[in-house]
Amino acid sequence: MTLGQVDLAGQPLSGEAARLSSDPPPSGAAGCRMNCRSEVLEVSVEGRQVEEAMLAVLHTVLLHRSTGKFHYKKEGTYSIGTVGTQDVDCDFIDFTYVRVSSEELDRALRKVVGEFKDALRSSGGDGLGQMSLEFYQKKKSRWPFSDECIPWEVWTVKVHVVALATEQERQICREKVGEKLCEKIISIVEVMNRHEYLPKMPTQSEVDNVFDTGLRDVQPYLYKISFQITDALGTSVTTTMRRLIKDTLAL
Repeated sequence: MTLGQVDLAGQPLSGEAARLSSDPPPSGAAGCRMNCRSEVLEVSVEGRQVEEAMLAVLHTVLLHRSTGKFHYKKEGTYSIGTVGTQDVDCDFIDFTYVRVSSEELDRALRKVVGEFKDALRSSGGDGLGQMSLEFYQKKKSRWPFSDECIPWEVWTVKVHVVALATEQERQICREKVGEKLCEKIISIVEVMNRHEYLPKMPTQSEVDNVFDTGLRDVQPYLYKISFQITDALGTSVTTTMRRLIKDTLAL
């Protein structure tokens, strides 16, 4: 796994791109290169594991970047509702992750992850792509200019899809991906526990500049998700996964 400072996209990529946003795409994304925290994760998975692996990562990040709904009594005074959680058992990976109990949020994530999985499958290349989860806040602009959207944190997940020949290899991959995914989740939690910048709690009139208030049962920070597919295959993570499977078969 690689964690470090990168630009908005992690690295230049060509190919298909798609976007899911909790608000219109940010116009001030260039500011990410100056002030935005960026974290990069790499995973190597079998094709049928793409959706579960990506949902595990995205849900884990959003679990730590969501609050209960704000209930304002008067300007500057509010209470915050509770956030429910639930365990999710993966079907193709030996792994269980925790997500926010919000069907709306889950549907939104499944939609874009499904599009990413389909794009990987139809790319005809070696199966390499990345998804980025960007958190931002809005800065109001005077008419007729649109609001400026300022990124403050970006998570990029680089995905390598491996092709396996036998059911025995698939079973080993099921276990090894579960172990590697556990390491990624622990790393995410460690990052979340750092004392880093978060937007300050807004007043009632400014809450839409910081949080996505469109969901009924949870209130994540404003975010957008994008993905890219590329034809250029990076070999480091894929080679590591193949070596793990080969070494296990040799035991």
